Amino acid sequence: MTNTIAFVSLGCDKNLVDSEHMLGLLHEAGFTLIGDESEAEVLVVNTCCFIEDAKRESIEQILEVAKYKEIGKCKALIVTGCMAQRYKEEILEEMPEVDAVVGTTSYDKIVETVTEALEAKGVRVSKFDTIDREHLENMPRILTTAGYFAYMKIAEGCDNKCTYCIIPSLRGKYRSRPIEQLKKEAEKLAKDGVSELILVAQDTTLYGTDLEGDITLVTLLRELSSVEGIEWIRILYCYPENITDELIEEIKTNDKVCKYLDIPIQHAADPVLKRMARKSTHAELIEKMNKLRAEVPGIAIRTTLIVGFPGETEEDFEVLCNFVKEMRFDRLGVFTYSQEEGTPAARLKDQIDEEVKMQRKEIIMSMQHDISEVLTHEKIGRTMRVLIEGKLANEPVYLARTYQDAPDIDGQVFVQYEGELISGDYVDVKITGASDYDLIGELV
Repeated sequence: MTNTIAFVSLGCDKNLVDSEHMLGLLHEAGFTLIGDESEAEVLVVNTCCFIEDAKRESIEQILEVAKYKEIGKCKALIVTGCMAQRYKEEILEEMPEVDAVVGTTSYDKIVETVTEALEAKGVRVSKFDTIDREHLENMPRILTTAGYFAYMKIAEGCDNKCTYCIIPSLRGKYRSRPIEQLKKEAEKLAKDGVSELILVAQDTTLYGTDLEGDITLVTLLRELSSVEGIEWIRILYCYPENITDELIEEIKTNDKVCKYLDIPIQHAADPVLKRMARKSTHAELIEKMNKLRAEVPGIAIRTTLIVGFPGETEEDFEVLCNFVKEMRFDRLGVFTYSQEEGTPAARLKDQIDEEVKMQRKEIIMSMQHDISEVLTHEKIGRTMRVLIEGKLANEPVYLARTYQDAPDIDGQVFVQYEGELISGDYVDVKITGASDYDLIGELV
């Protein structure tokens, strides 16, 4: 088999892991993977539909690559992932350009799907397994990230019942992966040159709660830390109420675990948190953030917020603004509420006008800009360990990240150095300058 295939992966890093497994399966089956969509005989779009913007991007991307059926070499267009899971009938009915759809738990069927689509001659192909299917282990994988870091999906699905979220109906119930399999995967990744593991799940802090025995995220961290070659372990998507004292102590004392947590709190006003069906209160959030900073000096806390949730009053928004000012988050992102069909929040009264949502988002982001500028300048004079990620063309300046920076979403360090460094190197850098979100430094 010599068919050429190009892949477009949208949405979150959990979706990216699925894409990398599909790429591995296709490569193993003899397909030739290429980056030029106009030259590919098969095009796969792994979609997202978490919010309206993601849904729109997925539709636009499908239509964008569909043109290569007319002006390129495309013989089959496959749509996979969350939007395929959510709107499979609509895609097949309303997008005649699409030859096949594949659900979120059926990505192992990608080879037979592509094969059938190429041979179908107009017959549409559809592959969907049970939504609660267990994670498929020992599957081939081709990393699309830089070779020195990789995302590790430690669980699939979600049991939280946040009223704004469609994910449980697209990804099923929470299913932790066996700890032995995760360690085995980490060992293989390390052998292939990965030194930074980024742990992801819909809620990483729930890891192990559905497994037999006394297994927790802390248990997993200790196992992964024993893998030779792994230098950094970064934890994303931690729900605040599940951040235990034991986990805080592990982050504090384990040198391989980055002093960094991504904690999507979504809001801080109790009436809004209650309507969202979030489990933490305003007071509990403050207590947890303060405890983390007291127990783990230098910890970087990233969060995401939703503004414009149904019924969010001016008083609720003021509480959120004051919370952001008080907490001084190291990293912060803001979404405007998206009214997603099929969610309880979509049926709530007092939906907020889009213009008001955008105004509130801009206010929070402006506040965070000022906070970030102060925090970055406070680092001037410090010496920090950084991970080299590349070099600016024709300049003696390298791009790097500190432990406080997750790839793609956080800041960078511009390292001035006349000598030669290799991507994936860990070096000590003295911070000599700062901008709004990034740092400038020189090799120690």
